[in-house]
Amino acid sequence: MEERSSVGELAKSLRGELNRYSPGGKLPSSRALVERFRVSPVTVTRALAQLAAEGLVVTRPGAGAFRAEPRTTAPPAGDTSWQEVSLSGDGGPEVVPRTVDASGVLVTLAAPSPGVIEFNGGYLHPTLQPERAMAAALARAGRRPGAWGRPPVDGLPELRAWFAREIGPGVGAADVLVTAGGQSALATALRALAPPGAPVLVESPTYPGMLAVARAAGLRPVPVPVDRDGVRPELLAAAFRATGARVFVCQPLFQNPTGAVLAPERRAETLRIARTAGAFVVEDDFARRLAHEDAGPLPPPLAADDPDGVVVHVCSLTKVTSPSLRVGAMAARGPVLERLRAIQVVDSFFVPRPLQEAALELVGSPSWNTHLRSVAAELARRRTLLAGELRRLLPELDLPHVPSGGGSLWLRVPGEGGSGADEAAFVSGALRAGVAVAPGRPYFCAEPPAAQTRISFAAASGAGEIAEGVRRLRTAYDTLRAGAGRRPGSQPSRPGSRERAPERWATRSS
Repeated sequence: MEERSSVGELAKSLRGELNRYSPGGKLPSSRALVERFRVSPVTVTRALAQLAAEGLVVTRPGAGAFRAEPRTTAPPAGDTSWQEVSLSGDGGPEVVPRTVDASGVLVTLAAPSPGVIEFNGGYLHPTLQPERAMAAALARAGRRPGAWGRPPVDGLPELRAWFAREIGPGVGAADVLVTAGGQSALATALRALAPPGAPVLVESPTYPGMLAVARAAGLRPVPVPVDRDGVRPELLAAAFRATGARVFVCQPLFQNPTGAVLAPERRAETLRIARTAGAFVVEDDFARRLAHEDAGPLPPPLAADDPDGVVVHVCSLTKVTSPSLRVGAMAARGPVLERLRAIQVVDSFFVPRPLQEAALELVGSPSWNTHLRSVAAELARRRTLLAGELRRLLPELDLPHVPSGGGSLWLRVPGEGGSGADEAAFVSGALRAGVAVAPGRPYFCAEPPAAQTRISFAAASGAGEIAEGVRRLRTAYDTLRAGAGRRPGSQPSRPGSRERAPERWATRSS
């Protein structure tokens, strides 16, 4: 049994036995629990710590664990209905309410129920994470002189220099701020670059976490459609003219969720259009270290070809390591750098020094490049397997593009008119069949052009789980079609029938 499940099972058993002891009564010793439940001393310690955190037991060093005294009755709940009025006040007709909708983010953060295959995850499966290398890096970092002291607010100079080298020769360490991951950097950038109520141009579809950050800051996301070559420059220029926006957020490399790479001829044009509009480009370079082994040479970040300070570059180590290694960077030039720095300092002071030191140890170790090569090879294998299984078992799902980077595929869900009801039915039907997929709706800030879904291959445990997940999706789809055939007025599908998939991307519609 895995350590985590052992701890949970032991805590559950002890929780059920607490009534045997009076308040203040002593529980069996750790040695007795080890012998009785046939678990390790570490498992016993962690299970008792879990019960202590729940307020059920009290541990006393050298004395043991005791049942906690009964909790006092909680005070009666107050009337918090006044908060609805306060939080909805927008201060005037020109200000956008700062509503916070985290549902699109929580889809990829929430752990699935036991037995459910995780096709909706946003991070590498633990078997792909460099857990041993990170543990060793953290141990070495903790022994560094001053590791637990206060770091410079901009970040450790050595780490800033490393990020600068990774971004490109046009960026120096003085242009870089170390951040608490990419999400925090996006939030800081949007607050620095646009006042509440302002429009901000975003790719359509795009990362739901960025849309949530924008709306929480009171900004108005305005969609600019993408195709297989990235954002369409003519539509970007039109959106700047129509809205007067001063910010465009994009993911030029392996865009989330489509996997598109901004075409070479569009890179300079995108920067030119933004510069003409007097606008910033926030470049979310989240997937550079998730390139597959068959990706070929990668284009440099937009920030590397930007002498005028148009680009605010955001990157992170989190995606290719662990959700808990929340270390990233922002790079910018000119007066905007000071504003970014000021907002970050006010919000969080600095990124904890032990994390920065651990990141330095990790990227400087011989295991770093080995890990990157291993991830590149495994992601390529998983992508090829998932795409092949989907085309073999579920050809009804339109797969317009197979990316050479990132950890997911973006598919169109067939249905009557491509309605949101079709998408919701597919997602809920898949979950009933034992596989969690991400709905497409949260990736759009306006009406989506079709029902779509994102299926992750990075979060699955391996090839066997990917194949089984697609088989379950086939079962879910057949169940939905059978149900549709029984509805009054509907026509059951013919075996083997399939509507022809459109040749263009659904996302090209504005």
